[in-house]
Amino acid sequence: MARADDLVNLIPARIAGLLICVAGFGGVRTMFRDAHLHASPNGGWPEAAMAGVLARQLGGPVSYGGEYAFRQYLGTGPRPDAGSLRAALAVYWRACVMLWLLVAGVAWLL
Repeated sequence: MARADDLVNLIPARIAGLLICVAGFGGVRTMFRDAHLHASPNGGWPEAAMAGVLARQLGGPVSYGGEYAFRQYLGTGPRPDAGSLRAALAVYWRACVMLWLLVAGVAWLL
């Protein structure tokens, strides 16, 4: 089932990454350079794009259910702070609006 999920999300993950780059006015180089470092073949695209847009380092040590693991770092720069979260949310909302406009445009053309 995981392989089917990877296949189904192959294109949407890359579209999400590109929308984040456009909405955040940058990050393309980081996205293409670091996306493959993520454990997920698709999760790295939007995460690396956001790391590039914010000029922050995302990833690193994580905890899932009390089990610690290390994930590769994506992007360069300092670790995120509260201001980074506000900036990321602004980029996210702009990317969402762009996606809705894109979907509406395609629907209108059909």
